[in-house]
Amino acid sequence: GIKETVAKIKGAGINMSMITGDHPITAEAIARQVGIISVSHERVLRHIDDFNLQSQNFESAVIHGEMIENFTDEHWDRLILLKEIVFARTQPKHKLDIVKKFQEYGHVVAVSGDGANDSPALKTADLGISMNLTASDVSKEAADMILLDDNFNTILIGIAEGRLIFENLKKSIRYTLTHITAEITSLATVAICGLAFP
Repeated sequence: GIKETVAKIKGAGINMSMITGDHPITAEAIARQVGIISVSHERVLRHIDDFNLQSQNFESAVIHGEMIENFTDEHWDRLILLKEIVFARTQPKHKLDIVKKFQEYGHVVAVSGDGANDSPALKTADLGISMNLTASDVSKEAADMILLDDNFNTILIGIAEGRLIFENLKKSIRYTLTHITAEITSLATVAICGLAFP
């Protein structure tokens, strides 16, 4: 059900990036299967030199870990604008750099992982999500939340619950403000006019 979950997460306005140690070709193939990359091959940025091509409209990127070390601020400026990004052949330090860069650009970052090498990124992210059944103890310790069933769809359910709570909180505040506005207005009017309080 990962493909359907990815589609729903994207539909909810959340950008998904994939960070893996796999070869870029393998990573892109998997990303296409699960729907993380949805554009044609020509629209996928694959090399640092492609950043200089103004004529092409890239919508996705498959970035090799070694390229990250040579990125300038200008490269990050253009990369962060893309909605579909896959980082391949990454090392633990690359994962950490990616999380920090996304945070620098104002993103709230959630990271899921299960290996000990994911721990720095899980710890640094705004929300670190570790698996339960397949995860190492180190990654569980570093994470803010553990998925007991190792099901990626549970994250989607959590997002829906969180948004529902947030909407209910806004409605509650709006109701309270509306309710007390009449009372405050009447008391303020009485006080300004110098009348006796009701």
